[in-house]
Amino acid sequence: TPYFNFFKGQLELNLMKKMGYDASTLGNHDFDAGLEILKKNILKNNFEFICSNYDFRNTVLEGVTNNYKIYNKQGIKVGVFGLGIELKGLVNPGLYKETKYLDAIETAQEMTRILKKEKMCDLIICLSHLGYNYESSKISDINLGSKTSDIDLIIGGHTHTFLDKPTIINNINNEKVIINQVGTRGIFIGKIDFNFSNINKKISNSLVKV
Repeated sequence: TPYFNFFKGQLELNLMKKMGYDASTLGNHDFDAGLEILKKNILKNNFEFICSNYDFRNTVLEGVTNNYKIYNKQGIKVGVFGLGIELKGLVNPGLYKETKYLDAIETAQEMTRILKKEKMCDLIICLSHLGYNYESSKISDINLGSKTSDIDLIIGGHTHTFLDKPTIINNINNEKVIINQVGTRGIFIGKIDFNFSNINKKISNSLVKV
């Protein structure tokens, strides 16, 4: 849009900052102004950029983003990791340069292993820019949730999918995964509440509101 062409993404990020975001992941359009501008935008904001499956070694973004982040919310350990879509074919290679895409499912399993087994998180959230679902075998939120374990919630983007209510599927261990996406342009805002037991911090149930 003309807003992006003029402000190079800073306008949207300033709004997210004022709204009190804790974290964001990266989508393909974040690269449209190049890595140098993206780095400046990230460093100007006070919330985390979490992306687990982009290898930024040998680029200006090396060390700027996080593979995962753990938030302590009233005694609950919330582990967050992020997955971006493959940039090849979507973004001019001159804009993302040496950035390497890593397999989303393999990355997710490594992140959940760290967050669940090593860091003992009570809740694990994936911020996804893979897309909700495709007719092809292309990786999406749906097959990510079904082919992995220990992800409690996938908050998605890219396909601009408007869901009347979150999708709930089973993972490879037959445990529930909540997948939500609320379209585009801020028309809707999603809210998902998790209730925990005071005794063992296990999820007792989830209340889902859109």
